[in-house]
Amino acid sequence: MRLGVLDIGSNTGHLLVVDAYRGAAPLPASSYKEELRLAEHLEKDGDVSQRGIDALTEFVGNALDLAEDKGCEEIYSFATSAVRDAGNCDEVLAHVEERTGVQIKVLPGEDEARLTFLAVRRWFGWSSGRLAVFDIGGGSLEVAGGSAESPDVAWSLPLGAGRLTREHFADGPLGEKQMRKLRKQIRTEIAHDAGTLLRGGAPDHAVATSKTFRSLARICGAAPSSEGLFVRRILTAADLGEWIPKLVEMSREEIGELPGVSAGRAHQVVAGALVAAAVMDVFDLPELEICPWALREGVILDRLDQLSAHG
Repeated sequence: MRLGVLDIGSNTGHLLVVDAYRGAAPLPASSYKEELRLAEHLEKDGDVSQRGIDALTEFVGNALDLAEDKGCEEIYSFATSAVRDAGNCDEVLAHVEERTGVQIKVLPGEDEARLTFLAVRRWFGWSSGRLAVFDIGGGSLEVAGGSAESPDVAWSLPLGAGRLTREHFADGPLGEKQMRKLRKQIRTEIAHDAGTLLRGGAPDHAVATSKTFRSLARICGAAPSSEGLFVRRILTAADLGEWIPKLVEMSREEIGELPGVSAGRAHQVVAGALVAAAVMDVFDLPELEICPWALREGVILDRLDQLSAHG
């Protein structure tokens, strides 16, 4: 069957159209995305701005047209951190539904981590043993770990690259004292619940997903996307540690010229790198392997499992 997954992320709105079959990997048929930057379209009171609401509504309408053109039997729409945490979440969703007819489900952070974990497990398989999975989004960091298809532990932290950029880098680069304070804050928040993952034992395979980690891996020398999905891509703590001081000194334009970095996300790279380095230090991980599947694929796989369970 042909499915459409409409992912309203904190950075990007993305419609992924796939041909999905039980027992087979989802096959991408079409993709449409826009950088909405909802994590940065928040007012001081935490509400999504009218500009952000209008941009989201227009994107959803365009995505719906494309999904219909491509013959989707079903469209599954969900929103993550930026909408989930907005003070006017209900009003935003009601506005979109009124204008487009699309009902967007707000995905809790724990479910976001769980579904991303499912995608990683299906990609790497049982031979990976106990998995630890990390995903830096625009609004949040998701952490999950376990030995089965459903994680033993899964949680979400408000440490997304877009959120931290808006909160700490809005006025430009930080001084040394401010940077040290932010670094400490990030690590303290991650370490607070780290024991719930580590209690199950050291992971056999530590994995990272999504755009921020992919960009950081590419900066540190991983293969470009043009070499295909099946090339092994690694982000090492040593390489990232060498790059962070360089990134801090670079302008947004210079970062945007680095391999794997889009101009629209260049300003978030430093914040994302600080979170990635904190993850690797707190959980004592010398490297993370990049998984090409993430939340959207997890949503698709979960939906196929539901359909299979109902015959």
